[in-house]
Amino acid sequence: MTGLGLILGILCVVLTAVAIVMTTMTVRRMLATIRLGQPDSTRNGPFGRRMAVMVKEVLGHTRMLKWSHIGVLHWFVMAGFGGLILSVVAAYGEVFVPSWDLPWIGHWGPYNLFVELLGLATVLGILGLIYIRQSNHPRFKGRSSRFTGSRMGRAYFVEAIVLVEGLGVMGIRAAKYAAGYFDVPTWSAPISKLIGSVLPAEPALVSIFAAMKIFSAMVWLIVISLNQTMGVAWHRFTAFFNIYFKREEGTALGKLKPMMSGGKPLDFEEADPEKDVFGAGKVEDFSWKGWLDFTTCTECGRCQSQCPAWNTEKPLSPKLVITQLRDHAYAKAPYLLAGGKRDMAGDEIGLESHAGIDVLALAESEKALVGDVIDPDALWSCTTCGACVEQCPVDIEHVDHIVDMRRYQVLIESNFPAELNGMFKNLENKGNPWGQNAKDRLQWTEDLDFEVPVFDGSQDFEYLFWVGCAGAFEDRAKKTTRAVAELLHIAGVKYVVLGSEEACTGDPARRAGNEFLFQMLAQQNVEVLNGVFEDRKVKKIVATCAHCFNTLGNEYPELGGTFEVVHHTQLLNKLVRERKLVPVAPVAEDVTYHDPCYLGRHNKVYEAPRELIESSGVSMREMPRHADKSMCCGAGGARMWMEERIGKRINVARVDEALGTAPTKIATGCPFCRVMLNDGLTQRKSDGMAGEHVEVVDVSQLLLTAVKRGQPKPEPEPEPAEESPSLR
Repeated sequence: MTGLGLILGILCVVLTAVAIVMTTMTVRRMLATIRLGQPDSTRNGPFGRRMAVMVKEVLGHTRMLKWSHIGVLHWFVMAGFGGLILSVVAAYGEVFVPSWDLPWIGHWGPYNLFVELLGLATVLGILGLIYIRQSNHPRFKGRSSRFTGSRMGRAYFVEAIVLVEGLGVMGIRAAKYAAGYFDVPTWSAPISKLIGSVLPAEPALVSIFAAMKIFSAMVWLIVISLNQTMGVAWHRFTAFFNIYFKREEGTALGKLKPMMSGGKPLDFEEADPEKDVFGAGKVEDFSWKGWLDFTTCTECGRCQSQCPAWNTEKPLSPKLVITQLRDHAYAKAPYLLAGGKRDMAGDEIGLESHAGIDVLALAESEKALVGDVIDPDALWSCTTCGACVEQCPVDIEHVDHIVDMRRYQVLIESNFPAELNGMFKNLENKGNPWGQNAKDRLQWTEDLDFEVPVFDGSQDFEYLFWVGCAGAFEDRAKKTTRAVAELLHIAGVKYVVLGSEEACTGDPARRAGNEFLFQMLAQQNVEVLNGVFEDRKVKKIVATCAHCFNTLGNEYPELGGTFEVVHHTQLLNKLVRERKLVPVAPVAEDVTYHDPCYLGRHNKVYEAPRELIESSGVSMREMPRHADKSMCCGAGGARMWMEERIGKRINVARVDEALGTAPTKIATGCPFCRVMLNDGLTQRKSDGMAGEHVEVVDVSQLLLTAVKRGQPKPEPEPEPAEESPSLR
């Protein structure tokens, strides 16, 4: 033991003790803070399934690898952080005694090869990530950088620590070789021995490198213990738990989280606004899982890079929403932990005195969640497309949190975009957002040369064809409805429609935050549908609207309506495979396909529409952003009924992407998408940026064209003979 080694060793022990005490205290505060959120019993068990998902996502990096090269580099860094833990342990011995090694495995070749590879991978991985961050820095790319709004200084600190840690491991091994203490096979430490061959044979160098490794690790712990909101560092620990406690059914897509109060779904018949939680009007109204989400955000910006609102110059960034909620939550936490609470009017009801409460926490407690913390324009710019949730590597549930804030604004504050007033009234009074009469729901059948069966209780049928409000009332969507009906008729599928008994599923109301209206419409529909399928074991519904498809299949089961719901592209594709529909004549068109968010991302239906398009014989051309990275059309989240006044129109931006493939047809599988894309295309035609020959169609129309061209044309009816003049 050298004098230098003794001094460095004592400093390392002292620094470690300080770091452990500070980190322990901070973790206890963080746990207490996260528990300020509302209870959520849906996150409990089953342990085995949740653990398996967590291990798969972490070790397999399944979500990180959506961006393959970054995922690989990050995996190296993560593996180094966890796999080199014994190297830190060994460093405590090496700082005092340079020749010290771990018992049993210290000179074992396979272990040393493992450490060598991980040490090298950590250094190369973090250098790669540093390069990526710098090459995508906001100073170069501005708003288009996914790091815009991220706290870069914190990221630099974490990157520097990782680099020092990796270099420390390699440095210790090289210095030990130079000093003659590293008796391992060359194949297990080739890089270390190469570096060590040019280092001086100085035992003190081993102590210096060991101290460097310990110092960097402990300084990192001390710094993050002083910064509870440093998600880029804390996610090393919290990500495991955030993934473990994700929704049991998987990623937070498809159905929305129901309105919860006290850990249970809210019962509107017994709910009391003075006692129950109606959405999120204060940060403490979010569940503890929400607070864990806020804590875990790494500010990587993947969500931001995919957000259609952010990409069209709107104030919404899913990343910034989460980080703003996090900063507000942790700033307000001391007030809440002391028992502070305010009523709906903002008056203090939790504390008799504010003495001893941090003034910054008091100031934070007076802020309005929407208005002071979250920009209302950001809140209402969300299309609920789910791109943020799909891309988040740590399973943050952005859409649920945004809709919870909308719920409070609509149900308690009555503070929402004026355009939604008309939509809400139409849904409540007419059962559809267009305000049309229920008796007109069958007008789309008038141009057909066959009878569309309307359910009357006597028919034998396999499918209930859910037409949807757009399919019944919107002129462009009616073409889809007629095409599907005709194809089902040609294929001999037994189906019925509800006609005037059908009402809106409630999707636009729910995603706009009007949960009460959604519940009213949904319960009414569930009652009707359960009556239709009474005594039937198999309850099949086919829907052309992606939003209806999602709501019927994913959200109605919570209200007692469990059905087997398929999208029309899925059913039609099945009929083609079974040769019940035969596309005989190829459609000579260049087609690009737009994935509807509520069909693709929310329900993972990507292949059926594409197979159907290809079966029509067209030339398929994919847009750069497609499948799980597809860009929204701009209609979801009730945006269909809101004016788009900020930035570039989302539907125009998406049409521009489509036109970049030089198509003659832009195909989709949702009436909302069809309307939005058609409007965007019309604008581009008026701007002279699109040819008049380009049109937006539904996938079913392409198939119908291919099928009908192969059918014999009906013989023309003979013209009536001209009457004889004598008979006139």
